[in-house]
Amino acid sequence: MHDAVANESLAIVDARVPAVDKAGGDLPLTMTIKNEADSADALLRVRCPVANFSERHIVDRGEGAPAMRSISNIPVPAKATLELKRDGYHVMLLQLRQALAPGETFKCAIVFQKAGTIETEVQVQK
Repeated sequence: MHDAVANESLAIVDARVPAVDKAGGDLPLTMTIKNEADSADALLRVRCPVANFSERHIVDRGEGAPAMRSISNIPVPAKATLELKRDGYHVMLLQLRQALAPGETFKCAIVFQKAGTIETEVQVQK
């Protein structure tokens, strides 16, 4: 028997993007992921109807200026809250298909290794 995925143990809150007045650019998608499960998970993919692609990024603070680097997944530790933000782990939405006005919302499907796909509402900020 296949166990049902326990999405209750993983929650996404406060997903947001900055407003943008034209299509075609890239935007950082930030959010807070609360993992109450006993095991770690990983964010594998993000699908949003407003963008053609998404990439997962880490900001490297090496020798020089902080640099964004694309990574295959974002680790989500067990029993922890992970904040995706511009200067750490975050998701970039690439090639936006439309302008986004403050106050608008759209849905994204966030795909996790263990928790599966979680639909989340994203708020467009001022």
